[in-house]
Amino acid sequence: MFLKQLSLLNYKNLAQIEFDFEAKINCFVGKNGVGKTNILDAIYHLAYGKSYFNPLAIQNIKHGEEFFVIDALIEKNNKDEKIVCSLKKGQKKTIKRNGKAYEKLSEHIGFIPLVIISPSDTDLIVEGSETRRKFIDSVIATLDANYLQVLIQYQKTLTQRNALLKYFALNQTFDADNLAIYNEQLSHSGQLIFEKRKQFLAEFVPIFEKHHATISGGNEKIALHYESQLFDKDLLHLLDDTLSKDRMIHYTSAGIHKDDLIFEIDGFPIKKFGSQGQQKSFLIALKLAQFEFVKNQSNTLPILLFDDIFDKLDAYRVQQIIDMVNDDIFGQIFISDTHPERTEEIIKQTHKTYKIFSL
Repeated sequence: MFLKQLSLLNYKNLAQIEFDFEAKINCFVGKNGVGKTNILDAIYHLAYGKSYFNPLAIQNIKHGEEFFVIDALIEKNNKDEKIVCSLKKGQKKTIKRNGKAYEKLSEHIGFIPLVIISPSDTDLIVEGSETRRKFIDSVIATLDANYLQVLIQYQKTLTQRNALLKYFALNQTFDADNLAIYNEQLSHSGQLIFEKRKQFLAEFVPIFEKHHATISGGNEKIALHYESQLFDKDLLHLLDDTLSKDRMIHYTSAGIHKDDLIFEIDGFPIKKFGSQGQQKSFLIALKLAQFEFVKNQSNTLPILLFDDIFDKLDAYRVQQIIDMVNDDIFGQIFISDTHPERTEEIIKQTHKTYKIFSL
């Protein structure tokens, strides 16, 4: 996997810019606000069909313009692939591969394996469970198109069941047979999702623990636990048990949409008891584990984006990442940094070919 060329038009604060990339390491350096992270985000957008930092697609169009275009040439399996992602105000976003548009954007997910490591990853620790579920789902969906479809179906059924609960309350009525149809559908797709998440984490956690030990020097006791109501009871019975509550709150209170990942250090929540450095090590290990998992499952080296991660890493942790680059663990890497001299000094230690783009 090699991103050879990238052209951006009206993407965020970038009016028009083009790049020819190096196969190993590419760095974007410059002051804050010049668009370094936006370039990385455009690459992410190519892979996942959405921005990593801004979920509202229309806000990724440059202020005062009507559209954006991300145009890229990728080499995959020794073949050139032309990928174009574009959005015009008032229209649906489109992604084209070699001139042919996908009918559904979800069909493109997984074609470009990619992992991003960014300061905004702290959301995985400080935000609610939805953020952590999205992390699990994005990794699995990159490798399993069917999983993504089941997830979409579950969310659609959940929305319909919640609408029905609200209808019952507004009209002071109740139809058990109608509700049972949604319960069956939720139970079927929910069980599939639960089993896939459980299987994924059984394989993922040991990889995460290995990377954390490398980055931290093995001096911290960390844990990553999967929490789900379905460990105790199947979803159909859970929905029966919570029916009274659901009718009262007009919302489905049981299901895999309540799953969570529990992050701990020394037996306590890392959100409350982990230092900034400990949280950073935890998150980098999490993303490096994502990289290795996707690499192993897809037999492809994912593209790796490092967004401003050197800023809060001590020399030891930076050295661990350099060693991993030198061991050819990674494929193509993109780095953003505010300090050109620091970037070049670090990159030279990798003994790999590189390009530095000053913005």
